[in-house]
Amino acid sequence: MKNKVHSLKKTGRIAGLLYLLVIMTGVYIIMYLPSIISVEGDAATVANNILSNEFLFRTGIIGDFISNIFFMLLVFALYRLLKQVNENQAKLMVALVVVQIPTVFFIESLNITSLMIFKGEVLQTLEISQKHDMAMLFFKIGEYCAVTLEAFWGLWLIPFGLLVYKSRFIPRIFGILLMIAGIAYINASFVDILFPSYSALVSKPTLLLVAIGEISITLWLLIKGVKNNISAIEQH
Repeated sequence: MKNKVHSLKKTGRIAGLLYLLVIMTGVYIIMYLPSIISVEGDAATVANNILSNEFLFRTGIIGDFISNIFFMLLVFALYRLLKQVNENQAKLMVALVVVQIPTVFFIESLNITSLMIFKGEVLQTLEISQKHDMAMLFFKIGEYCAVTLEAFWGLWLIPFGLLVYKSRFIPRIFGILLMIAGIAYINASFVDILFPSYSALVSKPTLLLVAIGEISITLWLLIKGVKNNISAIEQH
């Protein structure tokens, strides 16, 4: 049993490290880069912003790929940690992450295409204004894909939170916080789709709830792993 506890603690710490890497790359892609490279405004301004910071724009594309590799490794580590609690819920958690990956590749393919259009590498027979409009169309498609993807960022946290809540070797409060974060993500996605004019009102509360839920479980897993409560683990 001591070996089992040691194995779970090691798996928990690996999951915590992977979660930290997901968060760090996510902050770079979602928060830092948009503050440097604005993709809002008219097409000519967006084109200038991107072309003036082309390398940074490309690092965002690579960063998204790397982040999602970490994301997949994370969910498989969490599966190993939590499958003994409820294997079906653990499989659902994995599935809700894996189905997101093709959308991420599609969004970044749109971003690469937009960059090629702005640089004049494709659609060379079109006027500059037409090229800019076409590139912005690809950007907008990518943005709406990301809004849909946001719902899945929340959906996977629901079974994850339930598993943590029922695990007994991770404090239940983290499971509750994860489910709240999941609901916040889903709510933000629905507001963006149904009531886009109100999306700015829910973005900051959503970010706060998500940060509390995901950062807290990350730090617990990274520092503590799982409880040294052998009797709790024996029941699973």
